[in-house]
Amino acid sequence: MTWIKNLVIGIAILILTVAVGVYGISTLYGKAPTYEKYCPNLINQTVCESNGGDWIDNTQLVTDAQGSTKPVPIGGGYCQYDSTPCQKNYDDANRAYQRNVFFIALPLGVIIIALGAVIFGLESVGGGLMAGGVGIILYGIQGFWQYADDWLKFALSLVGLVVVIWLAYWFNKKFKK
Repeated sequence: MTWIKNLVIGIAILILTVAVGVYGISTLYGKAPTYEKYCPNLINQTVCESNGGDWIDNTQLVTDAQGSTKPVPIGGGYCQYDSTPCQKNYDDANRAYQRNVFFIALPLGVIIIALGAVIFGLESVGGGLMAGGVGIILYGIQGFWQYADDWLKFALSLVGLVVVIWLAYWFNKKFKK
């Protein structure tokens, strides 16, 4: 039954480590840019189009007596900014923010993995911290990966792989003695 308790403690440490890392980054670095700050939510077609947006009517597919299906406006709609300066400004701000969060989360996750492997002798604590470090790395990756070029993804993945393999060998060699 001890292994079950250790597993539960390890999972709890994993979840809390990720939460501390994610909210710590958000608190110390700041929140992600919001779409509405760059592209206001305009609910009027005239105002939307005068700001360079495309008004998209809410529609419903209706089948007529001849069996043809066509979209019919049902009222309301939304403003779409796909090719406007506000969309580009938002994308640029979000890209920069996600890149910086990634470059904070990556070394933080590696440091937490190293701490879990080297400092904590209790398997549940060390394993939970190590898994939490992986979770923080994944948090950084999820926002930035869509913006990164393939060569950067390859290089960062390779460096991360080498560091984790080295850490595993060093950790196992240290504790075999």
